[in-house]
Amino acid sequence: MGLIKNYAMEAFLVSTGIVALAEMGDKTQLLALILAVRFRKPIPIVLGIFVATIVNHGLAGALGAWLTQVIGPDLLRWVLGASFIAMAVWMLIPDTIDEEEEGQEPRWGVFGTTVVAFFLAEMGDKTQIATVMLAARFDAYYWVVAGTTLGMMLANVPVVYLGERMTRLVPMRVVHIVSALVFALLGVLVLLPI
Repeated sequence: MGLIKNYAMEAFLVSTGIVALAEMGDKTQLLALILAVRFRKPIPIVLGIFVATIVNHGLAGALGAWLTQVIGPDLLRWVLGASFIAMAVWMLIPDTIDEEEEGQEPRWGVFGTTVVAFFLAEMGDKTQIATVMLAARFDAYYWVVAGTTLGMMLANVPVVYLGERMTRLVPMRVVHIVSALVFALLGVLVLLPI
């Protein structure tokens, strides 16, 4: 029983850390900043980010869990290792986002606009791909989705509340390099025969 708890906690903590790092400077974090500056209503923005992340990462985690059922363990190890290393390279490419027109009122309110915008921005994003890979790596779907969701919230909630001041405190290039090193290390560890 203790081994299962340790494995679940490892899946949760690794998922939280990887996604929190991967989200730094990501387009969805930039979207959180834009929404915060534009609407100045942090509670519906944070709730919208949470709902969009749960749905998006829930689907991504399900895909990762499904992959473990259809791909053999040896092939899965190589796919995951290569994917983590590819993610390391991708982390070194900064994201940008286009702003909407300034005078527009949100059609679905601040919460609805945040849910839709965040869900769509997260499609095919680094953190979504990381969730797929983590769910395939760990046989702990709920713990991975909970961890990746927490990682998203840890990276985005301070941006919503602190806005532009937050982005000046942390050099994004350093965060991207550290994130790339973490993904590269994970890729190497997955590829090493146990």
